[in-house]
Amino acid sequence: MLSKAVIVGAYQRKLEELARLPGVELVVLAPPAWRDSRGETHLERVYTAGYELRVIPIALNGHFHTHFYPRLGSALRAARPDLVHVDEEPYNLATWQALRWAAGRQRPALFFTWQNLLRRYPPPFNWIERHSYRHSAHAIAGNQEARQVLLAKGYARPVTVIPQFGIDPQLFQRDAQPPLLARSPEDGLTVGYAGGLVPEKGVEDLLHALAIARQQAAAGERPWRLLLAGGGAQQPALEALAAQLGLGRQVSFLGRISSTEMPAFFASIDLLVLPSRTTPAWKEQFGRVLVEAMACQTPVIGSDSGEIPHVIGDAGLIFPEGEREALAGQLRRLAGDAALAAELGQRGRSRVLAHFTQERIAAATWQVYQQMLADATPGQP
Repeated sequence: MLSKAVIVGAYQRKLEELARLPGVELVVLAPPAWRDSRGETHLERVYTAGYELRVIPIALNGHFHTHFYPRLGSALRAARPDLVHVDEEPYNLATWQALRWAAGRQRPALFFTWQNLLRRYPPPFNWIERHSYRHSAHAIAGNQEARQVLLAKGYARPVTVIPQFGIDPQLFQRDAQPPLLARSPEDGLTVGYAGGLVPEKGVEDLLHALAIARQQAAAGERPWRLLLAGGGAQQPALEALAAQLGLGRQVSFLGRISSTEMPAFFASIDLLVLPSRTTPAWKEQFGRVLVEAMACQTPVIGSDSGEIPHVIGDAGLIFPEGEREALAGQLRRLAGDAALAAELGQRGRSRVLAHFTQERIAAATWQVYQQMLADATPGQP
């Protein structure tokens, strides 16, 4: 498996689960770090039992579509795989590298895609995409819309919908860790957001909605505060907006939190909001922080961008993306109804256990591997 995503420690639990399945000898190739709009993430070696996690150098780090691995060929030769799993979009240069190697040695290969917008790419990315379509035996799509995009663009091989990663229900559970920040009765209601501080995540809408909710609050309603976990280029603008709205003392920017400390963040909040906004180039592809919060029985509110409503199901509240008054209404509804908050927390945990654990996602991925290997061996029963 080639994956830059597995540098995140919590994601490695899927690899452990996958390595436990019959007939699997797993070698994972990952870069030492990855840079994006939220900053730089270094490889966390947290869950590494039962498989090999090998680090290989990366070139053009931070460039989603053009990064590549100068020593990938030698790393794959050393691994001697029967099957190649590329955790990258089909139009990325790293995907072309790995699939070209696999095709030259007649090894079945797959790629992963989150892309849920039907977009056409200029050369050379459309050439890379067509190469990936021709030389892959299977595709895994992270959501239903991504599958529809593949089919609309003419992908003719099998496609299976599986989220890239699930969660470990032992790590993500209520009171698994003490709160990240000490809490007192004077804190009142604590709202949380975790993710990139970038425009498409809609944090501006959350700040405005909280200002509206404060204006609408009746006498005696609980005070509130907002905890923002994550980093990104928008942070200075968001700090200025909080001050402009008169929220400065009630908003705390916590910076980036490691994946394994996220349960402590959820222990620090009463509810989580994911207010993502669709742009011409992006819409929410999954919203992993939702399933983490749901597993911890933290009630969630999400916009209707992309995959969010399908992830939440009946285990949280939804509002139309960008509609700040509607978000304010959902915040006040949940803040004023402790029974509803408790019920949604219970539903969230049940939904995650049924659909989004690392064990379930590893098992679904293993089934894909079995199909690929059977298809590559004509006459095999």
